[in-house]
Order: sequence, then C-alpha cells, then structure tokens
Amino acid sequence: MATVSAALVKELRDKTGAGMLDCKKALTESDGNVEKAIEFLREQGLASAAKKAGRVAAEGVVESYIHAGGRIGVLVEVNCETDFVAKTDEFRALCKDIAMHIAASRPEYLRREDIAQEVVDRETEIFRQQTLNEGKPENVVDKIVAGRVDKYLREQCLLDQPFVKDPSVTVAALVAGKVGKIGENISIRRFVRYEMGEGLEKKQDDFVSEVMAQVKK
Repeated sequence: MATVSAALVKELRDKTGAGMLDCKKALTESDGNVEKAIEFLREQGLASAAKKAGRVAAEGVVESYIHAGGRIGVLVEVNCETDFVAKTDEFRALCKDIAMHIAASRPEYLRREDIAQEVVDRETEIFRQQTLNEGKPENVVDKIVAGRVDKYLREQCLLDQPFVKDPSVTVAALVAGKVGKIGENISIRRFVRYEMGEGLEKKQDDFVSEVMAQVKK
C-alpha cells in the first residue's frame, strides 16, 4: 500500500473540501491515487449530502457575478439552513464560484428534471437523424443516440456540468462536498444569466473564453 504524504492529503483536501482524516483514508484506500480518492470521497460526500437533503434550506444568498465591462451578468440563489452559515466566507466563496461557473459554462437548466419532455424528444430525433446520416449500423443506432442525448443533457444542466475550476468534479459534487464539510443542507435554487446583445444580429465577441480565463487565474 502506498505511503500517503501530507502534501498529497493537502492536495486532495484542496480539491474536495473534505476533512484531513477523510482525505487520508481515501488516499489509503486508493493506494495514493488522487483521482480514485476523489471518487471515493464523492461517494461518501454524496451519501452525506443525501442525508441532509430533506432538511429545510430557507436561508442563503442571492450572489451576483458581473464580467469586466458589464458584458455578462449572473444572479444565482443558493440556499442553506441557517443565517449563520449564509454569512460565512466559505459559503459566500462557494456562491461566487457557482456564479462565475454559470457565466463561463452557459447552463440552460438547473437539473435534468427541469427539461421539458418535448425538448428531450426533439433532441433525440435530431441525434437519431445525425446518426443514421453517418451510416451507423441499425443495431447500434439506439445505443449511440442514447449516449449523445445523455451527453447533451449533462452539458445543458448546471448540476451535471464539470466545475470550471476543477473539471474532475461536477457542480453537484462540489456542493455535496461543501454539505459534508459545513454540515448543513445546501442547494442551488435558481439562476439567470444575461449576455449583452444576446439574440441580436451583431459581431459576436468570445466573452465566455474571457470569463474562463479569469476564473482559472
């Protein structure tokens, strides 16, 4: 079994927000493999979050993020259980990160359940036609289409998107990790994203790449 160094434990803690002992245990269980340890902690974190998911989260903040020059703006409501937690630096930092992620990643929906069935049916038909046009064998078309639809849904839903600052975790896993660390139910309730000139016929600037560059500094 691999020796777990303090530096490795700190790296895992920085990535997941889990406790030092939990990080050490995860690394020990995964023979020092950070990616496997993240999966181990994610499973534990999500289980921990599930236990708290039924608790009322009526406090929190409406966080904003405005990209330089006022060209992209985001408002997101993130809830927690107590006003005390809502005022902590750690909770506020989480909310700010989520707002910046929304600015950079352009999610259309919060979760999959928010997508109307007719939208799913439409995209499924589009992917089916694309797959048939590619000449794929009949016996694998359904499997290919199902995979493409799943990928599309993951890309459109905030909770399923890889977190821009650390793509090894989804936004849902990021929140779950904070739930385990803070000890309160935390949930993203709603968000809205505005982009200057969106929908108008004009020269398109690559605002999203600018946001991504700023997020990763």
